Amino acid sequence: MNWQEKYKRKDHLEFRVGDEIKLGVRIKEGDKERIQSFEGLVLSIRGEGLNKTFKVRKISGGFGVERTFLFHSHAVATVKVLKSGRTRRAKLFYLREKVGKGSRLKEDLTLTALPAEEPKAAAPVPAAAVPSEVAATADAPK
Repeated sequence: MNWQEKYKRKDHLEFRVGDEIKLGVRIKEGDKERIQSFEGLVLSIRGEGLNKTFKVRKISGGFGVERTFLFHSHAVATVKVLKSGRTRRAKLFYLREKVGKGSRLKEDLTLTALPAEEPKAAAPVPAAAVPSEVAATADAPK
């Protein structure tokens, strides 16, 4: 067994570059620990193994804030994909210079589509629930 395997996350983080994600980040303040949310756009994913990182950018108070997280870090408590963006690049650093609507990506609707629900079978109707007139006409000869 590789020594890195015991430090890797067991739950795999499923997102791609261009996705808008909401992270729950564990923050330790003194002897207390809390989870702070960080919501933004995934600009890049780089590295492999324990060194794999991803960079998330958000706009806070009119300023761009970028944070880099280790993919296998236990400081990242939760990851939720809000929107999946359609990109043709592996790194989206050009979005740093874009402002307003220019910094938005087209949404990839193929990945965010909900799985189709299986049709439910119709429940059989008991004979007592059928009105007597309908039951009588069903037995009548044609």
